[in-house]
Amino acid sequence: MKKSINMKSLLIVLAFFFLIPGILHAQSLPVAVKADVFQAWEPSNIQLKGYLGDKIDLCISQRIKKQDVQMLVDPFKKRNETNRWQTEFWGKWILSAIASYEYNHDPEMLAHIQQAVSGLLETQTPDGYIGNYSPEAQLKEWDIWGRKYTLLGLLAWYDISGDKKALEASQKLADHLLTEVGPDKADIVKTGNYHGMPSSSILEPMVLLYRHTGKKRYLDFARYIVAQWETADGPKLISKALEDVDVASRFPFPKVWWSWDNGQKAYEMMSCYEGLLELYRMTGEPGYLKSAELAVKNIIDTEINVAGSGTAFECFYHGAQRQTEPTYHTMETCVTFTWIKLCNNLLRLTGNPMYADQIEKTVYNALIASLKFDGSQIAKYSPLEGRRHEGEHQCEMPINCCNANGPRAFTLIPKMALMTSENEIVVNLYSESRATILLGEKKKKNKVTLEQSTSYPKTDRVEITIHPEKPGTFTLALRIPAWSEHSSLSVNDIPVEGTIGGMYRKITREWSSGDKVVLQMDLTGRLISLNGYQAIMRGPVLLARDSRFEDGFVDETAIIQQQGGKVDLQVTVDQPANMWMSFTAPLVLGTDLEGEYRNPRQVHFCDFGSAGNTWNEDSRYRVWIKQTLNVMNAPYKAY
Repeated sequence: MKKSINMKSLLIVLAFFFLIPGILHAQSLPVAVKADVFQAWEPSNIQLKGYLGDKIDLCISQRIKKQDVQMLVDPFKKRNETNRWQTEFWGKWILSAIASYEYNHDPEMLAHIQQAVSGLLETQTPDGYIGNYSPEAQLKEWDIWGRKYTLLGLLAWYDISGDKKALEASQKLADHLLTEVGPDKADIVKTGNYHGMPSSSILEPMVLLYRHTGKKRYLDFARYIVAQWETADGPKLISKALEDVDVASRFPFPKVWWSWDNGQKAYEMMSCYEGLLELYRMTGEPGYLKSAELAVKNIIDTEINVAGSGTAFECFYHGAQRQTEPTYHTMETCVTFTWIKLCNNLLRLTGNPMYADQIEKTVYNALIASLKFDGSQIAKYSPLEGRRHEGEHQCEMPINCCNANGPRAFTLIPKMALMTSENEIVVNLYSESRATILLGEKKKKNKVTLEQSTSYPKTDRVEITIHPEKPGTFTLALRIPAWSEHSSLSVNDIPVEGTIGGMYRKITREWSSGDKVVLQMDLTGRLISLNGYQAIMRGPVLLARDSRFEDGFVDETAIIQQQGGKVDLQVTVDQPANMWMSFTAPLVLGTDLEGEYRNPRQVHFCDFGSAGNTWNEDSRYRVWIKQTLNVMNAPYKAY
């Protein structure tokens, strides 16, 4: 007689047939061929305080959390659009909301996110489309661009929730696009505007979808997109970068600015390079990384201004050289955020501190300047002179692209402030903070708490106290900013030599709880001269005149007094409301050198982020000071 199968044996058999295939499938998912040099740590384990922390909290509570979610979902229900970009707003907002939740685990934010996801999924059509374009207008203008943000949002939600409905909806949405675009179908670079860059930036979520599912068709489509870039109609994002063609000079000046012919659109171009870096992680193709690095180097050399951003009318325009000219629509916040994100991507991939230096400058200047002092709004543009104000409403909705996108930059800060690399803690941004990190192998994990005590960059001193759960040997890598000419470093009051600007100073030792690291940086004012104008930077912070000081005409010509390129800045105690830093600097004002006018006067400056932040006429500001010509100082030149 046959023996009966007991319950334990039955469970083993069922596990073999049902659980093991699932495990094998999970194990077969693609793994990045090129691992990041730096890994971002869990943002909830990093709590930023002080100035940066307050700005992040303000943006979350007053901008992200107060968003009307239903308003963002409504456009997806209509499907009668022909040329606008309403559907990007949902994706941009939810990416910032998810990042906020990862940072502070706010249950109310989670409820907002769930409402937004469920509302969106209800709009998906049987063929998989999620969008608001009419059937005859699909693939035109901003349709695929909107689908990109929908995919990014759904995948980000899946990452934190494991919601299979979101992943399934993402696949259906992507598969629907694959029936419309590709070999023997519509050409991706001929859809939409700007040589197809907005549409082909869907490369990023396509690679992420491949990583989540292992389905080769998404990787094949990603490769197809990159191949189309180099066709006759493509944006030449790889070849032009490898040839070191300036990003503002890749195509002839367009006959119509907002058109397919314009190949200098900055935000969309950088978004494509973001996708290319994701593809590099999966393929290891060295040309992908090299072209992105060369493009970013060219942007730094030819476009990024003293506030850490750039562009005019949202396009590259050789802005680094022309930044002293009064210019319409400069420093779009969507550009500012995408620049931060692209630099952060390269920082993770390469470990090059140059990218962290760029991020720091952009965060403290262009990004902070975009946020209204009460956190309720994010400016669409933040010029280097004039006044700030609310951006226009777009697409007949009470929102615009930058109000939706700008918060993503604030919620990205915790992820890039602190990173790890093998048995190493990497400090990229200095701010009052507390972070907990696990180091070491699985069976030998050591929980390490880092406490930063500092008011940097208002002051020059950063104290970092190390609290490992148990004494252990690991490396602390501290970014020494390139601008700091004289930095000093000590561990437990013992000096550490070899602090070189523009590099990480790595300290490897056995650390015990209470060990203290002190870093002091050089915050001497630095004079920047360009095209007959002068500006002042102090550490990573750009300074500006502001009419709220009531100490003269902010647009007046002047000579900023300096010695060897250094400006003697005096900290001021009394300053207008909602202003972070203020100083005085010696200036010889105007064009009159008779009598008392030949003597320098102490003129007020504030940090660029605070300049004009009332968003009223009472705070007109200026960064670049027109330099008065003195023909007795030979040699002189015409600018």
